[in-house]
Amino acid sequence: MKAIVKPRPGPGAELIEVDPPKVGPGDCLIKVERASICGTDYHIYRWDQWSESRIRPPRIFGHECAGTVVEIGEGVVGVKKGDFISAETHIACGHCYFCRTGLAHICREVKILGVDIDGVFAEYVRIPYQNCWVLPGGFPTDYASVMEPFGNAVHSVTEARVEGENVLITGAGPIGLMSIMVARSYGANRIIVAEINDYRLEMAGKVGADLVINPNEEDLVAKVQSVTGGIGVDVVLEMSGAESAITQGLKSLRGGGRFVILGIPKRPITLDISPLIVFKQATVIGVNGRRMFDTWFRSTRLILDLKIDLEMIITHRLPMDRFEEGMELMGRGECGKILLLP
Repeated sequence: MKAIVKPRPGPGAELIEVDPPKVGPGDCLIKVERASICGTDYHIYRWDQWSESRIRPPRIFGHECAGTVVEIGEGVVGVKKGDFISAETHIACGHCYFCRTGLAHICREVKILGVDIDGVFAEYVRIPYQNCWVLPGGFPTDYASVMEPFGNAVHSVTEARVEGENVLITGAGPIGLMSIMVARSYGANRIIVAEINDYRLEMAGKVGADLVINPNEEDLVAKVQSVTGGIGVDVVLEMSGAESAITQGLKSLRGGGRFVILGIPKRPITLDISPLIVFKQATVIGVNGRRMFDTWFRSTRLILDLKIDLEMIITHRLPMDRFEEGMELMGRGECGKILLLP
């Protein structure tokens, strides 16, 4: 089969022929119909400090996908040949304290599809049956491919409790854009978006933001104070991982507000927590992945009930042999979600 492989340490990747995966007990073999590019994939492609410490080439990468089950191994339950699935990409151990107390999404022994084991940038992928999210007939294939990052947005907004609240979203990458849509469907009052990339700032307005701000051109904190009557926003959803966005977001948060962080900084950051968190009595919530599988039920309902139109954030569809073009678009920030078609 054809697969996009990180063959050795260093920048770049190759589209090559490899042997299809073999199905073992508890496994499902998936014929990949769509795969989408994530920021993590771009980091692996560019080979940054995180990738160097985590990835062990050769590795087929990619983790967001939609496909059809074509073979099942012994012991598989709840999944059958012909099922159409999306994939939960965090493969939990199932036996640690966290897995056994409803917190499998922060399993200490987690393996990530396309990071620790071979992933979905291929014609076929092997996935444990527990990680196959079976979707109903007629579910849009493109939407299924982005269910995993959509789940990140749903998890973040759910934790933030945005109903009737003024919300600031810092970072309008694909998950930030989807967070706008989810926050709107959850009944947020006013949604403000901060983003320094003009392409994505324009997208934020199109998908439902009430106010978009480029912090490089306007004073974000002053603008937020102005539109909230000097109070600040009730909720911040931090999706960028940028130190400046985290600091400005905390300054924009009202006393007693909720600060939800999904974005991951590239390096350790410095914060003066006394005025930004302690004296404000701010609640800071870290979000990792999706709650397994509460978030998946919520995400599926949002799409099936026609509350969320994910077509708005899918900007490119490319054949797999043009993956490098997709990576370059990611690097320039001139895209929403990019789908690869095997």
